[in-house]
Amino acid sequence: MRASAGQSELPAGLSSIDEKTLELLRDLPTATLSAQLRRLGIPSAVIGGLDVLRPDLRLIGVARTLRYLPAREALAASLGMGVQRTMLETIRPGDVLVIDARGDLGAGVIGDISAQRAAVLGAAGVVTDGPLRDAAILASFGLAIYHRGVHPAQPSQRHVPYDADIAVALAGVTVEPGDLLVGDRDGVVVIPVARAAEIAAAAGAQEDEERFVAEQVANGESLSGLFPMGSRWREVYERQLPQKS
Repeated sequence: MRASAGQSELPAGLSSIDEKTLELLRDLPTATLSAQLRRLGIPSAVIGGLDVLRPDLRLIGVARTLRYLPAREALAASLGMGVQRTMLETIRPGDVLVIDARGDLGAGVIGDISAQRAAVLGAAGVVTDGPLRDAAILASFGLAIYHRGVHPAQPSQRHVPYDADIAVALAGVTVEPGDLLVGDRDGVVVIPVARAAEIAAAAGAQEDEERFVAEQVANGESLSGLFPMGSRWREVYERQLPQKS
């Protein structure tokens, strides 16, 4: 078994990311961040197609990963829920619990007690490709939760928590411990921390341009030469930048 949480060095937490970058990312749509990830050659770091338990909540935090394997008697007897419980006790404010459940929809992946413990310790949210259990209660914890359906059965009916804080696959996307996760109603983007400032700045600039374009469209302008922005409109846009800075 790979080293579980508590047996290996934990990834850097949210406090390792500068506040200016975090402030930008708190307001940027995932659609804009996705466009910048693609522009920078990271197109496969977007998780879509999941249900959003609380669309009113925005997710921003650092990935703490947990990998489930299919339930088997010997594994269940030797491991039980121990790996998950150990890992939960190391959750820090701003961590996001990322659970790789292999897309298995045959049992709930996380229920009220585990989610409540994560919330009490300051977790920002949960992202999983499996169903929730006790969904109505989970919605009261203030966690931004992304999931795939709901199911009343306990996780142990289908899963064994096998290892933690390793790279996992989630809805076709690789998530590594310490990756920065940003989520809204559209989905979740996975941002390498080393490039977070670059991506946030580029996405912020894109948002400024698109606000300008939206203003022109609202005033009756055609999209021709405006979106994408041609040289004439680029000159108009750049002339008004000092007044908005």
